[in-house]
Amino acid sequence: MASSKEYLDFILDQLSAVDGVSWRAMMGEYILYCRGKIVGGIYDDRLLVKPTASAKRLMPESPMELPYAGAKEMLLADCVDDRERLCALIRAVAAELPAGKKRP
Repeated sequence: MASSKEYLDFILDQLSAVDGVSWRAMMGEYILYCRGKIVGGIYDDRLLVKPTASAKRLMPESPMELPYAGAKEMLLADCVDDRERLCALIRAVAAELPAGKKRP
């Protein structure tokens, strides 16, 4: 099942206070970036984030889920309805990740 544009729009609205958030469509799903770093994605209308130490600390009860068959597990963001908490999560994950690779 592909993710809906409406769910993407909802997540982007929730993250409107975070500088540098962007997205890219990928096979019916959406990859989320923050300041050029992949922080997670929207898969089957679920926001999944990279399981960094800060993400695990901010969402200790959040389950690990597969975005798609054969992928690495990611954390299900359990705070999408809480704008402030979601923004803090994305900022923390982005701060913890290394700089993205430059495309030639």
